Amino acid sequence: MRNRFHILGVALWCAAAARAAEMRVQVQAGQVRGAPSYLGGMVTTVGYGQPVDVVSTQGAWHQVRTADGKSGWMHDSALTAKLISANAGGAAARVGASGDEMALAGKGFNKDVEAQFKASRAGVDFSWVDKMGSMTASTAEIERFVKNGGLAQPGGAQ
Repeated sequence: MRNRFHILGVALWCAAAARAAEMRVQVQAGQVRGAPSYLGGMVTTVGYGQPVDVVSTQGAWHQVRTADGKSGWMHDSALTAKLISANAGGAAARVGASGDEMALAGKGFNKDVEAQFKASRAGVDFSWVDKMGSMTASTAEIERFVKNGGLAQPGGAQ
């Protein structure tokens, strides 16, 4: 009888260990990519606070499975192990930060730092920098650029 409980305990432990770790998206629209690279084609997006199962990890990239069964790769900066609440103080909160905001915040850059930087360089015309900051490219345009430019992605994917 004792042996059966031991075997059952080992089986339950193995099943729990094999279960993927759950993380949540901490940006407005977490991009799930086909390769562990920002150059990888977009598979889908996952909204702020939504869970994903982490299947494996390669450097700062996590191979994930979404709630609707899609698989791909998400960068560590878009995910958190913490539970996320969209309500703060009983009122509706702004849901998440954009990927760009997360990247800049990670580097210590925010609106105050930008204002100080511009103020310390009063003679410099930043209008083109501002214009470039407002430019966007669709996923299809980025994928075309990567393909036409022959850019290699980490792991050998093209």
